[in-house]
Formats: sequence, C-alpha cells, structure tokens
Amino acid sequence: MSDVIIECRKVVKTYHDGSRELRILRGIDLVVEAGESVAITGPSGVGKSTLLHLIGTLDRPTQGEILFRGRPLHKMSRAVMNRIRNEEIGFVFQFYHLLPEFTALENVMMPALCRGARASACSERATELLEKVGLGERMTHKPGMLSGGEQQRVAIARALYNKPSVVLADEPTGNLDENTGEGIIELLWSLNQSEGVTLVLVSHDENLAQHAGRWIHIHEGRARVRHGA
Repeated sequence: MSDVIIECRKVVKTYHDGSRELRILRGIDLVVEAGESVAITGPSGVGKSTLLHLIGTLDRPTQGEILFRGRPLHKMSRAVMNRIRNEEIGFVFQFYHLLPEFTALENVMMPALCRGARASACSERATELLEKVGLGERMTHKPGMLSGGEQQRVAIARALYNKPSVVLADEPTGNLDENTGEGIIELLWSLNQSEGVTLVLVSHDENLAQHAGRWIHIHEGRARVRHGA
C-alpha cells in the first residue's frame, strides 16, 4: 500500500488587490508519496511558490483542502500544525536564510537549539549531515566565509536535521551560477535516492525537472503532469 504524505484536493488560492480578485491556483490536485521526487515548473507568477507554501503550512488555501498523511490541515490546531512544520517538513529556499553570526554547524543544529536542546546533544547529527553534503572541512566557518553553493548545502543539511517526511525546495538554485546550481541539484537527487528523502522542488528550469521522478507543470492555475526521467 502506498504511503501518501501530501494530498492536494481541488486547491484554490485567491488574493485581493484592492477591488481586483487574483485567482492564482484554480483547483490543484496533487499526491506526493514517500520517497518520491516531484518537480513543479511554470512561468513566473503562475503560483509555484504559492503551492509550495500551502503544502508547507506557511499559508492556507482559499478553497479545497490539503491533507498531511491523510489528515486535513485545516482541521488541525495551530499547535499541531506548528509541530508538523517544525518536525516533518524541511524547507530549502532560494535565499539560504542562514544566521550570519553562527557557524555552519550551529546553523544546522538550529532546529534543535530553538527547541531548547543542548549543543552537545545535537552536534553529532549536524556533523554527520555536513559531512554528507560535502562540508566536513567547513563546519566552523560562518556564512560570510562560505560560497553561495556552500551556504545552500548548509541550508540543505539544516532542512534534513529533524529527519523530515518531506523536503520542500523553492528555487534552490535560483541564486547560484549554473555549475554550482547543478551541484546542488545533484546533491538533492542523490539524497532522494540514497536516503529516501521525499522531495518536492519548485523551479523555472524544465531541463532540471526532467530528472525528477514526476514533473508537474502549472499553467493558468492548473496542474498538468509531464514525464520525468
């Protein structure tokens, strides 16, 4: 039996700009199973990041519903939703959102430190992850001493710290040069394959999307399935 982590049912998202109604998503249906890699593409402004934010509980749909492991998010208390966001969802953004005053190791530990854990209790996991993403020699460096690609690797390690059910990556290569970006994508595909990390990735790059297990293209607020690798 399949293990469905995320299910979107007829998801609509509408914004209001003065007297204008902007319907960004017009009835999105999407199912993401454990261990999958799913790429979401579409032109700028079509709602790719909006959909990712809805899946990640950072926003709520105007209509329709999103289920996490079969449970409707809109029926959850704020406390339960916060727990899911903090423990079961890892986020990787275009801009790395690292804390500049902390080292790479401390940034990776931050999900645990924010819950009150001692650094000594969570450094082993953070060290393991930084080694996995190729930064074993850069753990004591602060973000300002790291390249863009290295900072994104730190962000990926941080996203994986809590062993999340799914990693949501929003244009993770958008702030990187082509070669560095390819390295980040190869890392994400590798983690998906070797660690079974479920990955939902938003990108404008259709060449990248072709290498995902499934490719969803958003056009005029609706999702169309395309074939991945």
